[in-house]
Amino acid sequence: MLYEFVQTESMNYPINQLCGILQLSRSSYYAYCSGNTYGLSQERQEQSAQVRELFYENRRRYGSRRISETLKQDGNPIGRHKVRSLMKEQDLTAIQPKSFVPRTTQSRHTLGYAPNLLAEVGLPTGLNQVYVGDITFLPTTYGEWLYLNVWMDLYSRYIVGWKLDNHMEESLVKESLQMAIYKRRPPSGLIVHSDRGGQYAGHSFRELLTQYQVRQSMSEADNPYDNAFAESFFSRFKAELLQKGAFQSKQDAIIEVFDFIERYYNTKRLHSSLGYSTPLKFEKQNQ
Repeated sequence: MLYEFVQTESMNYPINQLCGILQLSRSSYYAYCSGNTYGLSQERQEQSAQVRELFYENRRRYGSRRISETLKQDGNPIGRHKVRSLMKEQDLTAIQPKSFVPRTTQSRHTLGYAPNLLAEVGLPTGLNQVYVGDITFLPTTYGEWLYLNVWMDLYSRYIVGWKLDNHMEESLVKESLQMAIYKRRPPSGLIVHSDRGGQYAGHSFRELLTQYQVRQSMSEADNPYDNAFAESFFSRFKAELLQKGAFQSKQDAIIEVFDFIERYYNTKRLHSSLGYSTPLKFEKQNQ
């Protein structure tokens, strides 16, 4: 019996660790030790199993709110407070990103800056109106950095283009935008918004914008909150994918980033800003 195993091994290992490995509730274990009967109804056992399955299926990324919403959409409604109780019984704690603190871009270049069009036009009202982009740094186990650039459709939060490489030169942002344009075929007048980094001000990148009649927008000087949506994505991305770890190689990073963006974030992860829909589902409903 699992409880007996925990009791026996508690002399050698912490109870918290044993219960976590065996996916046992600490409260039920302590009830067993005190001689109290601890029985769950069949319904509650099934609900606990559903919650636990969703929690690990989403790699510990979902808290009670998203688990409750997912169960509701699957036709098995369980209130958020009950889900929270079931999670607590099983010691299920979702990964939480650090508080969002945007970094200020040090854009010391002489290539010129674009105006902040988002301040003029406001938030988009449909797809392919505004893409926001940013670059982040990813650690490796061999002590070097990789760099990831993404472009997000601001209306749907869908990541429309991305590229990972071992440098953060102009080609990184250009090729990821090319990917987005190839996939989406946006109409002329699309706004692409970024910080004031030199990669976005290069001649080759701006030639691409002109070729596809794309309007360029940049954050105000020393005001990265203008690009908070992209920064916030990276905050969540690093918390949920890296979990304080590092990639073993560039190939390993590409595979993991592809899996997170294309197979999870775009298609499966529920977004509160989208009414607890996935970006893909939201786009299909708003085409």
